[in-house]
Amino acid sequence: MSEFYRIAVDGFSSCGKSTLARQIAEVLGAVYIDSGAMYRAATLLALQNKCIINNQLDTGCFRPVIQHATIEFNAGNNHLLLNEQDVETEIRSPEVADHVSEVATHGFVREILVQMQRSYSEKASVVMDGRDIGTHVFPDAEVKIFLTAEPRIRAERRFQELRENSVDISFDEVFENVKKRDEKDQNRRVAPLRKADDAVEINNSYLSRNEQLDKALEIIYEKIGDLS
Repeated sequence: MSEFYRIAVDGFSSCGKSTLARQIAEVLGAVYIDSGAMYRAATLLALQNKCIINNQLDTGCFRPVIQHATIEFNAGNNHLLLNEQDVETEIRSPEVADHVSEVATHGFVREILVQMQRSYSEKASVVMDGRDIGTHVFPDAEVKIFLTAEPRIRAERRFQELRENSVDISFDEVFENVKKRDEKDQNRRVAPLRKADDAVEINNSYLSRNEQLDKALEIIYEKIGDLS
């Protein structure tokens, strides 16, 4: 086993990937990387620079913008910093959610962000969540977990999160967004969402956060134990 290990947590939107990955990192003393937040930051950057026209990314507009952008995490609270500005609240907006799959389909965007993501694992053990971590970013990760849950339950979770952040939106809008996001993620041209052949699936529709964490740690200890 190498000095550093990589744990990939993939799955559908609003499955609680970030929550689980953050918990795992805390228990293991690893570095947590929210790859989804990075794509949301790229989408926010495109919106700020008016590079999304008629729901399509203007690649000529956006390529030089993202090439010169910095996307990193605050070491203190793990908030995402876009060009040194804390945008943790802005990247969770419905507008960003509506456009993130479009931005993420472009190869040059993914290439830039994947380079950033892989660089983190050269310095420390990492737990990273997203949609293509186990299939594309770290295809040789020591542990791969794939999260899933029923679409309506995921929409309920997302709706509650948005209401807690005072976002005025209906449940039906959130539910439609979740379904559209699933379709886009599974059918995008570059690195579509799919379960890696060697990933272990956890359906957390009716699991508490602690029950989910216990299952994940059991998987991790078994895998890392086999490699030690």
